[in-house]
This record gives sequence, structure tokens and C-alpha cells, in this order.
Amino acid sequence: MMKFTQNNKQIKEQTIDRRALIFGLMSVFLCGIGFSIIAPVVPFLVQPYISSPGEQAIVVTLLTSSYAVCVFFAAPGLGALSDKYGRRPVLLVSLLGSVIGYLIFGIGGALWILFVGRIIDGITGGTVSTIFAYFADIIPREERTKYFGWVSAVVGVGAVLGPTIGGLLAKFGYSVPIYFGAVITLLNAIYGIFFMPESLDKINRLQKITFVRLNPFTQLANILSMKSIKRLLVSAFLLWIPNGSLQAIFSQFTMDTFLWKPALIGLMFSIIGIQDIISQGLIMPKLLTRLSDKQIAILGMISEIIGYSLIAASAIFSFYPFLIVGMFLFGFGDSIFGPSFNGMLSKSVDTGEQGRIQGGSQSIQALAKMIGPIIGGQIYVSLGHAAPAIMGMILIVGAIPVLHRWMH
Repeated sequence: MMKFTQNNKQIKEQTIDRRALIFGLMSVFLCGIGFSIIAPVVPFLVQPYISSPGEQAIVVTLLTSSYAVCVFFAAPGLGALSDKYGRRPVLLVSLLGSVIGYLIFGIGGALWILFVGRIIDGITGGTVSTIFAYFADIIPREERTKYFGWVSAVVGVGAVLGPTIGGLLAKFGYSVPIYFGAVITLLNAIYGIFFMPESLDKINRLQKITFVRLNPFTQLANILSMKSIKRLLVSAFLLWIPNGSLQAIFSQFTMDTFLWKPALIGLMFSIIGIQDIISQGLIMPKLLTRLSDKQIAILGMISEIIGYSLIAASAIFSFYPFLIVGMFLFGFGDSIFGPSFNGMLSKSVDTGEQGRIQGGSQSIQALAKMIGPIIGGQIYVSLGHAAPAIMGMILIVGAIPVLHRWMH
């Protein structure tokens, strides 16, 4: 009875830890800006080193893949370190690594230097999984989906501002948005140094880090062997592959298909962020009263399929209104799938395993975003501009029955 009372007290304390909540939301807001601000200018930074548009599309997607490769190998180790030493030091190191990566990427001077910048950023790319583990520490189990929705909405605000700012700053030079992203991320790290409270109690920390915990392939196999979440992760993997492809190729796609410039490309990227705000502020609270996490996830997947079909149609008919509507529908699906997925995932394990499960989830997401851009870039060049979106339709149609079986 005493233990039950203590647990209730801990949950109550979690709900009133405003300092931790404010820091977490501030971090994801600044991360949203930092991650998205460079998106509109990547093809333009690559352009001086490339001779043909087809080769340019391949290099742009390989830059995205190189980042994802590094996240894949580093995420389990960062997750294990956060389980043993706490979320605070891992998150701060990840943010500072991103600052260095941005600066190198902005300086450029040669194609290999651009890759070095993305690699450094990827090696320390534990920011997202650590923040989700951080929120799982401070939020009661039954309220996590709601708060993960808040996280998505705050990221959405950052994602609205990021590409728009990046597109406008590009008028002063294509590297300027990269430097601005470095400054924003540095401010986030400084804020964390002074105001971030540790969220993981020492009693709940991992006692020992083994080599198995650091091996991404072993971690991947272990996580996928957990029957309670295997189908959930497989369905998300099938969704993340085309998602990664779309993010990597989108700037090049709009450049090639509609001859758009950075400012307009940034505005289009902002659509997804706007959709996040609308979905999390107005739609998600109503969905949570009527549907389960699993049903919301499937609704999001169906919305993404329709969005991909319109994006494909925009390429086939060279009609940009299809792209705009398609991006809104894709953004809606993505915005409600994310928090429902993270809610289901975090409820599947205990407190001491949140870093592991979120790190493993990020490894799978990184694997998808490593494969997706490579496949997307190749079929974009060889099969046409609509091919990556058509791939998205096919894979998500296959993912829905996988998730449905997990529900039962």
C-alpha cells in the first residue's frame, strides 16, 4: 500500500514539474527550427559541385542518407548512455554536435566537406529520441499520447518558422540559413545548461552498459524480437521509408518540376508545420476522445496515402495545386501518426527502458531514412518525378494490415 501511495505521489510530482516541461517544449521548438531551416537550400548548396540535375538529385539524397547512417549507428549507444547517466548530458552533447555539424556544412568549399558536416551532426543525432525519453520520464503513462501531441504541435511551430526563415535568409547567401541554424541550436544548448533539470532518477538508471546495448544491429534484433511492439515498428518502418524519400527529394522535386526558388520551397515545407499546429491544437484532442491510439495511427496512414497520390499527380500533370493539397493531407497524416505511434511505443515498456526503446525506434527510423532517400533518388532519376510518391502509396498500403494485425 505504501509503494502504491509513493507511485501516485511520483506521478503527481511529474505533472507539476513545469520547469522540465517548459525546457522540453522549448528544446523541441528550437530543434524544429534548426532541423527545418536548411531544407530549402540543400540543392542550391550542392549545385556548384555538380554538373547535371540528375547527379544533383542523387547527391542531395545521399547527404540525407549519410546523416541517417550515422544516426542508425549512434542512436542505440546514445539511448544506453541516457539510460545510465541521465537524459541531460546526452541531450546537451547532441545539441553541441549539431552546432559543429551545421557550421562545417555551412562553410563548405567542397562536396566532401558537406558530407563531413552531415556525418558529425548524425553521430551526435540523439536529440529527438532523448527528448522523447525525457518526456516519457516526466509524464504519467496514461497522458503520454496527449503530451506527445503537444510535442508535435510545438515542433510544428518550429517547422513553420524554420523553412520560411531559411528561404528568406537564402537571399543573403545559401549558407546563411545554415549558420542561423547553428546559432539557434547553440542557444538551445546554452538554455539547457542553465535550466534543464535531469528527468531520470538514479534509482531507475541502467546499472551497466554492455557491448550488446551499443551494437545497433543487436539492438535492432532485440527490439524487433519484442512481440509486443514488433508489428508496430515494422508498420512504422514501411511508413518512414517513403517519408524519408519525400523529405530528401522535395526541394529538388519542386526545383525541377515547377522551377521554384528557396523562398517558395521554404513556404511549402512550412505547410507540414502548419498542419501540425492545426492537427494538434484542434483535431487531435477530439480524435483522442473518440478513437484509440491505434485507430488514429491508421487514419494518419490513410491520409498519407491520399497525400502521396496527389503529390504524384502534381508531377504527372505539372499542376502545383495538387502538390499543395497533397502536402496538407500528407502533413495531417504525419502529424497524427507521430504522437499516436510514440504513445503506443512508450506504453509498451517500463521507465528504465524508455531510452533503449526510443533509441531503438530512432535507429529503425534512421534505417528507413537511410534506405528511403537512396531508393527515392534512384527511382526519381530513372522512373520519373512521380515515382517516390507512388512508392509511398504502395508501402503504406502494405503497412496498414501489419498494424491492424498488431491491434489484434
